[in-house]
Amino acid sequence: MPWQAKFLALALIWGSSFLFMKVGLAALHPVQIATARIWAGAAILLILLRISGTRLPRDRRIWAHLLVCSVFLSALPFLGFVIGETRVSSALAGIGNATTPIATVLFALALLPSERLTGTKLAAVLVGFVGVAIIAEPWNAEGRPDPVGFLIVVLSGACYGLGWTYNRRYLGSADLGGLSQPTALLMCGSVLMVPILLGWWLMDRDEVAAPWSLTSGGDHADYPVWLAIACIAVLGFVGTGLAYMLQYDVVREAGTIVSTTVTYLIPVVSVLLGVLVLGEHLGAAQIAGFVIVLAAAAIINTPNRDRRNRAARMCPFVST
Repeated sequence: MPWQAKFLALALIWGSSFLFMKVGLAALHPVQIATARIWAGAAILLILLRISGTRLPRDRRIWAHLLVCSVFLSALPFLGFVIGETRVSSALAGIGNATTPIATVLFALALLPSERLTGTKLAAVLVGFVGVAIIAEPWNAEGRPDPVGFLIVVLSGACYGLGWTYNRRYLGSADLGGLSQPTALLMCGSVLMVPILLGWWLMDRDEVAAPWSLTSGGDHADYPVWLAIACIAVLGFVGTGLAYMLQYDVVREAGTIVSTTVTYLIPVVSVLLGVLVLGEHLGAAQIAGFVIVLAAAAIINTPNRDRRNRAARMCPFVST
């Protein structure tokens, strides 16, 4: 399969993940969805790791850094996006993910001493924040998106920026090879989700019989239970596990710069699916702000002329 086909497959897979999360809320709590997603992704990658003959890291230092990375690259964003979707549409949650490149450049400035911000990119960062403000529509008290929900999805997208900047600083020179790093990352995320899942269940055990029990769905019970379960299964095995494998193939065949441009297609897919499949609606302010954020992200993600040929300019991959 050519890398171009894998690239388009990634845009479709990660763009549709917001739809799957929205439907999954009909039968599962956000904590259950995030946990199932990470566990399923780790399971499929462990199988692929065994088939490919790749080994997991053995250095304790690498595992310690991967544990930190997994907080910001799996546990927090996966949980945050689905919590945000209890308050905003899947289309708007996808737009929140478009802020990842903006957050990445800001965290890179703070954590990577060698980073420099040009005047053009500084202006793009400021324009990106203006776009986010337009999407939030603070001047419209009645028709604006839920401010808490939108803030949650924006912060979830920012988690990727922090996580990959940390990964670049502390694991950039670690030659893990193959599926070693994504598998280890999701294994760490699986461990992190255990106390979160149990903590949620202990607080709600009067209403939920067991951590794996189905929930009522509340305001999101418009879909049959079997469809909600199927969506979460696809989200875990395909949208988390297999997608990581595809992204690393794109990085190896086309380079990091090309691979990160999938960030611009993900929210486009999420918006189209949200509007066409789920019947969601975006106002003029959200569409205008979306265009501004995407334009700012494209400028920010353009490599500096003197670093155009350096590998790993941005994060190895941006998942959703």
